[in-house]
Amino acid sequence: MGSPVTIRVPRFSMLAEPAIESDTTAMFTPKWKKEALHLVKAAKKFIDYKRDLLTPERLAEINSRREDLRAAIQAKDQAMVKEASKQLTAMCENALPREKPQGAFEENVEVMFVAIVIALGLRAYYLQPFRIPTGSMQPTLNGIIGTPLKKDQWPSLPQRVAEKALRGRTYICEINDRDRHIAITPQGGLGGFDIRDTQFLHFFSRSEIHFSDSEPIRLPAPINPCMSIGLGNALNYAYRNGGLIPKGMVICEGTIDSGDLVLVDKFSYQFRKPTRGEVFVFDTIAIKGIQQRSGDQGAGSHYIKRLCGVPGDTLSIQSPNLLVDGKIAQEPGIQRVIHAEGVYQINPNGYGLASPNEPLHHGKKLPQFLATADATLSLTENARTGMREYAALGDNTGNSLDSRYWGPVKEFNLVGPALFALWPVTTGHWGFIR
Repeated sequence: MGSPVTIRVPRFSMLAEPAIESDTTAMFTPKWKKEALHLVKAAKKFIDYKRDLLTPERLAEINSRREDLRAAIQAKDQAMVKEASKQLTAMCENALPREKPQGAFEENVEVMFVAIVIALGLRAYYLQPFRIPTGSMQPTLNGIIGTPLKKDQWPSLPQRVAEKALRGRTYICEINDRDRHIAITPQGGLGGFDIRDTQFLHFFSRSEIHFSDSEPIRLPAPINPCMSIGLGNALNYAYRNGGLIPKGMVICEGTIDSGDLVLVDKFSYQFRKPTRGEVFVFDTIAIKGIQQRSGDQGAGSHYIKRLCGVPGDTLSIQSPNLLVDGKIAQEPGIQRVIHAEGVYQINPNGYGLASPNEPLHHGKKLPQFLATADATLSLTENARTGMREYAALGDNTGNSLDSRYWGPVKEFNLVGPALFALWPVTTGHWGFIR
């Protein structure tokens, strides 16, 4: 046999990186030593993570303190370990310039900014809030409603505040404070007067009366509901008196009930086809008939109606019925309008034809699509993507500007189905929309 071979196992200096102890060894390691070893490792991680921010001098100082701590651990001198740990900790904490901690204001602004970004992302791609502006979908959904009410009949302030929170009711009293003359607009309008629907913060509907001899008066609701609480009487007087609204005349006095706030699902139509009978929202871009009848208000706005026809359908009306390909439509939402039961008695005659008494446009009668019993509206199916056609009718057909007047809605106009009525909470509409 050959001579024995001696195998030498090298001893690693404690100045090298400490090895990770096994669970068994760690059980018998003193607490002071375990904490010191963890600190050595933590300082190494700190260097790795912050190397690009540390100056060469700071980096050398931290490494020097780490070497001191490892030497103290090797010497098993607890007092030396404690002092070396203290110096290493202080060196790491002061290695970088201190940043001023955020105050309460900065933290709140940051939280609000993040919340706004998330909300905008949801609005852009998933859920968009939409305020019902008119009564065309009553009683399924409420639009903005004006009700005359003398100021001396108003309830107490606490009750008005509660009604504002729960049902979106606003009490308004606008009395003209001096003689004013309403400006005349070339676009015509109400008696040729310059009265405009506007948007506040791109979300709240307002209206303005413009005068030739004073600043505008802004009203907290669109023109139509304001007409029923005094504006109509003021305009009739002005029409007979050269545009004058005298001092002391009531312009608006009563209540304005906010239209329902609904959430529109902008996601579903990316994965499924629109379904006949559902409530949906669409924009009015390139729908010529809407823009002719509504002017600037209809040029880039959104409408909400019931989807009563899909590509390939041919619609006709034999009041109270809506016919699809010659047969009475059976979808539940459409049937509720046809039968006019319960709250749907708002339209006792069900679906009606387009009104023959529609105002003229520049002296000419605009085209209508479902104005007679034998008229039909055929919706294009075989077309390139985005150009297929749908029909939109209001549940309150006696007070709805819809496809009976201006025809089909193109596929590219669709926004999505109306998903949830979010507010007000006391109108009976809160919940999923049917």
